[in-house]
Amino acid sequence: MMLSSVVALALAGVQAAPVAPPVLGALPKQTLPERGCAAYLWAVQDQRFVAMVEPTRLRIMLDGKPTDLAAAEAGGGGTLGLASTTRYAGAGITATLDMTITQRETLQDGAIVSDASIRLTRGNQDEIIVPVGGLIGCAPASR
Repeated sequence: MMLSSVVALALAGVQAAPVAPPVLGALPKQTLPERGCAAYLWAVQDQRFVAMVEPTRLRIMLDGKPTDLAAAEAGGGGTLGLASTTRYAGAGITATLDMTITQRETLQDGAIVSDASIRLTRGNQDEIIVPVGGLIGCAPASR
């Protein structure tokens, strides 16, 4: 009986180390796609370049490492080949990008991402939501 009490007390003091939420870092410079369009997104809070989005993937710097997540589901109206809401998954991470794309006559081969957010979740842990905005750049169309 005494041994079970000691084991119970010992186990009560052992807790799993908390796992930190994902950290979204700054991406290095990215190039325009050879075909189609890509969105380039900056964090609203500190103007760090945090994401590049193509129709099939989301590229981010996660915990100090470049990470590409594949598109798993897209919805909403599409503009320039990019959906207004897309869910990405891979490497134990789920990311959801919601964005409003605004086309302007003054912009050639692109558009503005006027309002957007990236929601990152790692497993069943806390998630982070990063408000972002940016531009869409497209490979020049033959004229």
